[in-house]
Amino acid sequence: MSCVSRKNSDRLRAGLALAVPGLALGTAAGALLFGEHPLRIAAAAAGLAAVAALALLADERRARRRAEDRLARLDLAVGRLGLAFSVVDAAGRVVEANESARALFGEASPAALIDGPQLDEAARESLARLAAQAANGRDGADTVLLIRPNGRRDLFDMTARPLPGGDGAVLWLAEESTARHAIAAALRDDLDRLGDLLDALPVGVAAIDRRGRIERVNRRLAALLELPAAALENEPADRLLSEGVLPSAGAVDVRLRAPEGRVGVRARILASPVGNDQTVLVALPDSAAARDGLRFAAQGLERVFEEAPVGIAIVDTEGTVRAVNRAFAALMGLPGETMIGQPLSQRLAPEDRADVATQFSKLVMGAAKAIHLDVRLQGAREIAATLFANALPANETEGGLEAIALYLIDTTEQKNLEVQFAQAQKMQAMGQLAGGIAHDFNNLLTAMIGFCDLLLQRHGQGDPSFADIMQVKQNANRAANLVRQLLAFSRRQTLKPRLVNVTDALVELSHLLRRLMGETIELDLRHGGDLGLVRVDPGQFDQVIINLAVNARDAMPGGGQLAIRTGTARFERPTQRGAELIPAGEYVLIEVSDTGTGIPKEVIGRIFEPFFSTKAVGAGTGLGLSTVYGILRQTDGFILVDSAPGQGSTFTIVLPRYPAGDAAQPPALGSAPGDEPAAAPAGGGTILLVEDEDAVRLFACRALKNKGYRVIEAKNGEAALELVNSEPIDLMITDVVMPGMDGITLTRLVRVEHPALKVVLISGYAEDTARGALADLPDVHFLPKPFSLKQLAHAVKAAL
Repeated sequence: MSCVSRKNSDRLRAGLALAVPGLALGTAAGALLFGEHPLRIAAAAAGLAAVAALALLADERRARRRAEDRLARLDLAVGRLGLAFSVVDAAGRVVEANESARALFGEASPAALIDGPQLDEAARESLARLAAQAANGRDGADTVLLIRPNGRRDLFDMTARPLPGGDGAVLWLAEESTARHAIAAALRDDLDRLGDLLDALPVGVAAIDRRGRIERVNRRLAALLELPAAALENEPADRLLSEGVLPSAGAVDVRLRAPEGRVGVRARILASPVGNDQTVLVALPDSAAARDGLRFAAQGLERVFEEAPVGIAIVDTEGTVRAVNRAFAALMGLPGETMIGQPLSQRLAPEDRADVATQFSKLVMGAAKAIHLDVRLQGAREIAATLFANALPANETEGGLEAIALYLIDTTEQKNLEVQFAQAQKMQAMGQLAGGIAHDFNNLLTAMIGFCDLLLQRHGQGDPSFADIMQVKQNANRAANLVRQLLAFSRRQTLKPRLVNVTDALVELSHLLRRLMGETIELDLRHGGDLGLVRVDPGQFDQVIINLAVNARDAMPGGGQLAIRTGTARFERPTQRGAELIPAGEYVLIEVSDTGTGIPKEVIGRIFEPFFSTKAVGAGTGLGLSTVYGILRQTDGFILVDSAPGQGSTFTIVLPRYPAGDAAQPPALGSAPGDEPAAAPAGGGTILLVEDEDAVRLFACRALKNKGYRVIEAKNGEAALELVNSEPIDLMITDVVMPGMDGITLTRLVRVEHPALKVVLISGYAEDTARGALADLPDVHFLPKPFSLKQLAHAVKAAL
């Protein structure tokens, strides 16, 4: 857009430079020829100049709009490709960047990462080299390891390209390549193992690339040529022969090259194309020893086929399996002989059969020499695999296609990791968003509830305003419950876990569940034996079961059955279940099943997202299942779902199992924000109150002064540090999350000078978030937001 604008601006200036002198000359000429007054002619000329200028300006605006439209479409297209681009001027300022670049680099130039914490030493050197090459007018490209703020390490293919114009502008491109490099490394390992097998063969083998140059030779061929294998690499393939011509396919008799003054060995060369890019040559020496070696060669080739680390199968032109190796049989989990003579399509997932048939037809008809696609195979289990296939032509005299060779690489674990990673990234992003929203709302609700308490001190039950104030406070408390659900999803709520007997907990809850279900829904509760214990917050455990039961009830408007069954499971190794990877160990299972409408396949992946709901508008908040997900993940548990439209749904809760004899109870965390204590007595002392939210600070200050305390206010951590040394302080109350210095850092710095000072931390997040950072410091108390006047007074009294 900027280039088009400058060009049009230059055109405008040039046009005006030519137009103004011309108009002046015209003015003088008109005055002389027609006797008109010069001022009239000048006015007319000025009008013409203005029209010309406006026309040029209109052209410029249209050109700018077209350029902006083209850039917007380009930005959208590049963003969908997952490519981050950023244009940086000579001063290091970002001139243009798409959303992907802003998410990766922020508003800074990629070169600014050189001095930041996101790079290790090697990556820092690579990025500095790219910046230097671009500054010298040369393109640069390299793979750089970036460390994200959450500690995850990802590889990016980065390019720095100077833009034309000579003004020092540089185009930076970045594309994530972690998965591609991992796959390439796995393929290299497989090729290295195949290379070891080829070196052990008693026949010569060479790989020739599409340019006709030698990529690799095995030890036997190097020995026949009496040359080191390394000396042959990247040489023309004709260097292998002293007589004859290398075939593109089939067999031919030749004489191999030998050192000067020696006669080369006669041999038969067998050539076989591998895909479109490579040809494999097999050299069979014509000698008595070689003829004996042919028998071993046949055995060696069979061994290469059987011991290959990838699954290999040979199918005929009709798609019937003729041979499979050991790795292919292991991949399918079936004996090899049961697959021979059977159509390959039987082992393909139904939805992949048409694609594979289309690609195979290209091989049979000669439209392609090799294909590659992702498929799902059905054997003892369903697996995901990458399939490579190439045509095996008959000999040159007969022509045609003899068979098709298939090579399969198991990608099941990789696909599962990709799904798991994508799900974890999505839920983490939503959790961070939900947690941030909950934190901000808790600040607002603290002020609302607190000022309601201050009003209630002046407006008793007989006051006309009492009922209105109570309505405001009650609705604020309802809002606080919604915020707690958001914190549950983001795994930042305060929990009080202890060892619980699942059977006893469900029996106590069954009376409430029957009332919730109503007359038309039957509750079927079945308990397993020897369940042991689970470590959960009892109140939150009840909330999980109630949320699932209410969802089941809503899915059965005409009535039905809700079944809750318990049992145990033991996983000997980490087990993949959907997007969840469950570690090895013993678990208690709680299945909640209904006979309702079921969940469509296209919706099932979104049911744990906050505010996602399939119910009618106003029928739910969309937080029920997201709350369940957050509570269970914060308790080291999992939730799995199995459903289909018209077949009901089954939610399975998976919780770590503890032996029934283990009576040790972990210490409970801080009190839940909904607990309302009795009125606290008045006190005395000096309190330093540190809070960046003005409304919260004002309420807390007034409430504490009403209780008889002397209060010193600070808006941030830096101001608090100056005040804490100015006079004796009995207690410091500080928010945890503040701009600049946070409450955790402030507490540690204050304790250096005043180790006996008592501290109360207040936060909209969970207690363990702050506790973990201050576990080594005594006399640190916690008060979760939102809190009431009574809760604040009790927390201060307890701390003092």
